[in-house]
Amino acid sequence: MIEELLPDSVVAVETFCAEAAQDAEGIDEVILFPEEQAVVAKAVEKRRREFAVVRRCARSAMEKLGIPPQPILPGERGAPRWPSGLIGSMTHCEGYAAAALARSADLASLGVDAEAHLPLPEGVMEAVALPAEQERHDRLSVEHPAVHWDRLLFSAKESVYKAWFPLTGRWLDFAEADIEISPDTGRFRARLLVPGPVVGDARLGHFDGRWSVRDGLVSTAVTVAHD
Repeated sequence: MIEELLPDSVVAVETFCAEAAQDAEGIDEVILFPEEQAVVAKAVEKRRREFAVVRRCARSAMEKLGIPPQPILPGERGAPRWPSGLIGSMTHCEGYAAAALARSADLASLGVDAEAHLPLPEGVMEAVALPAEQERHDRLSVEHPAVHWDRLLFSAKESVYKAWFPLTGRWLDFAEADIEISPDTGRFRARLLVPGPVVGDARLGHFDGRWSVRDGLVSTAVTVAHD
């Protein structure tokens, strides 16, 4: 699902990981490098499973790009530190994990996110949505009630942040990007309400992304080209 939202220069690997994560015994030793094992040594079992399975996806994507499998350690604010020459993004939710990687020569940045296609918990929409986004959500919910637009908006903001952070090294608040979702094209645009990153010779004013709802999941992806 994630791969369908990304350009050909990106390699994506995903797994519906409920079965893959059933047997937690030995999963760290089988999948994780020692440095990674140390990161989650004190984590609860569920966290260890998710951490391991999504890294297995990432290393499979590395192999498809001809890169030997390497540790993927969390850096500042938990963002993954990729090997030199690579950019990427990872996501996981209950029963699903995915990683998307590209060569840094092909793209400036990318971000992906997947969420269960369910309504957001009470109070979350009010915390993440701007007034204009809330108005658009209310309209879409009437016109296209089969989609949980609140969850889609949340996922889109997650993908925008994941693409933003490697370019800036700064936090992007939910209120600092105004996202407009197109219900007919499977696309969205995030208008940045703070100065955007400089890519090449241009300061970006927005990020563009794509979305899908399928198999009980909401998936979103943002890519930032060098041009």
